[in-house]
Amino acid sequence: MAFAHLFGHSPEKIAAAAVHRAAVDQARLVPFYAEHGVPDTLDGRFEMIILHVFLVLHRLRGVAEAEKFGQTLYDVLFADMDRALREMGTGDLSVGKQVKRMAEGFAGRIKAYRDGLAGTTDLHDALRRNLYGTVAPRDEDLAFLAAYVRRQEQALAGQDVAEITAGRIAFAAL
Repeated sequence: MAFAHLFGHSPEKIAAAAVHRAAVDQARLVPFYAEHGVPDTLDGRFEMIILHVFLVLHRLRGVAEAEKFGQTLYDVLFADMDRALREMGTGDLSVGKQVKRMAEGFAGRIKAYRDGLAGTTDLHDALRRNLYGTVAPRDEDLAFLAAYVRRQEQALAGQDVAEITAGRIAFAAL
């Protein structure tokens, strides 16, 4: 890590990549798909990753010393989306447009999830629209996921910002 700056990877970017990896790992937990009806599709997995990155950014929101880290995490997220689209064979000319559309969608999800957690809108509706898309979820799955999101919010609120921005984060168990 002492030579990271020579190779274009700042300690902040390395930490953001570690937090991104933790969010992706959490989003890939099988019970979301096998037991709680989140579609095990490219869209469903994208939505779960977005949800978990949102939770991290939500934790960091309003913390001045974490602003740059939050932007770096956002950049890592969409660099990974760009890479994934290219690996799936998406043409170079359309990757940028698709990543832009994903980023715009993420902005909408941030607002929907933030409002849902604040109680100004229904969190269940935000989860139904985003995680399930065109699939009709069971009420018990929506209730589970809403409770899960609230548990994650609480678990992350109890974690020191300096630890998170150093790349050390722990999501609560399912």
